[in-house]
Amino acid sequence: MSYRFTDCLPADFGVRRLRDDVRAGLAVAPRTLPSSWLYDKAGSELFEEITRLPEYYPTRCEQEILEREANDVVARSRCTTLVELGSGSSLKTHVLLDALSSAVQSPRYVAIDVSEDALRQACSRLEGRYPSLDIEAVRADFGTTEGMSTIRAATGDAPVLVAFLGSTIGNLDPDGRAAFLAALADSLRPGDHVLLGADLVKSPDILIPAYDDAAGVTAAFNLNVLDVLNRALDGDIRREDFRHRAVWDEDAERIEMRLEATRDTTLRLRAADIEVDMTNGDSIRTEISTKFRQFGLSAELDTAGFSPVRWWTDRADLYSLSLWSRR
Repeated sequence: MSYRFTDCLPADFGVRRLRDDVRAGLAVAPRTLPSSWLYDKAGSELFEEITRLPEYYPTRCEQEILEREANDVVARSRCTTLVELGSGSSLKTHVLLDALSSAVQSPRYVAIDVSEDALRQACSRLEGRYPSLDIEAVRADFGTTEGMSTIRAATGDAPVLVAFLGSTIGNLDPDGRAAFLAALADSLRPGDHVLLGADLVKSPDILIPAYDDAAGVTAAFNLNVLDVLNRALDGDIRREDFRHRAVWDEDAERIEMRLEATRDTTLRLRAADIEVDMTNGDSIRTEISTKFRQFGLSAELDTAGFSPVRWWTDRADLYSLSLWSRR
């Protein structure tokens, strides 16, 4: 069965969004860029390498829980359709799809991502592995209310399980999480379910190396965003003028990835009509990765309209998967 592809975004979405994000984030202090721009083709390949590093525990921990609990997730959610937000390569989804295919006669999978290339590659692989699976790829920005509406449009009246894995929820600040969860709740019907991956608060001795590995892969991943800016926005930023830093913010309970200037420098991005002077030690925050406690995350989902179904952690209690029902 061939997958269907639906494009909900304009052809120039990527460049236009990047230009807007650069103008909004680099023109004022503290300087920031959304973490989504770390994941171009080269960045995505570097991140896949990061997930295999000994210091980077989240992927292994999430996979451990999925392999142990996937059948229970499908049984408790009673879903016939699996929707994945930010599907990327969809590699971890195989465990859930195996469970869904065993439990449901006519399973469906809807992958939602902003990258057409990632969607097409992932869904082509899934076609070969699951010949009876009904697959739809949707290019949409699920971070917006309009993007969230694609969930209901793609699934109709089927009981839905939305998977939001990889602790991507932690890349949002508190206001962003509240808006995201509210929009997600509005896109679902009572009885639909959400499977949420969330990293947990732990010692900085574990956290810092996970975002600043000894081999320097995370540093290369972070610095790659400068190449993204140069290529897309006609820039001349020099990589050698910056270094990667990972910082634990104890008050906000989050890791911040930053690019710190190693000398006085100027960022010129001609296609965005922006020129920013930075002094030695100034930084650009490129990612936040919030770490959660069960009671705090539960309160946020309760406010958005979800009720808890089940909470799981890996054997070392480093990472969580949790299942929630839309009230």
